[in-house]
Amino acid sequence: MFQALADPTRRAILDELQDRSGQTLFELCARLAMKHGTGSSRQAISQHLGVLEEAGLVHSRREGRYKFHDLDTSPLRDIVERWPVTDEERP
Repeated sequence: MFQALADPTRRAILDELQDRSGQTLFELCARLAMKHGTGSSRQAISQHLGVLEEAGLVHSRREGRYKFHDLDTSPLRDIVERWPVTDEERP
């Protein structure tokens, strides 16, 4: 999961899915280009989505001809619950 989060484009994808879950690849590409200046191709974004799915951070579902991508924050919650930060450790 940490490797999936290391890439800035994948973090931007997660930000977009946080703002509005259930987007198609076309919608994500458009939003990434407009808001983040990402010039990545649909194929590149699709590959990034595959990495995020393998990490369990994104789930996809098909409805007819469309494939929708949804954010899943449960893997991140699991990390936070396993290793909580104490007040002494906060900057």
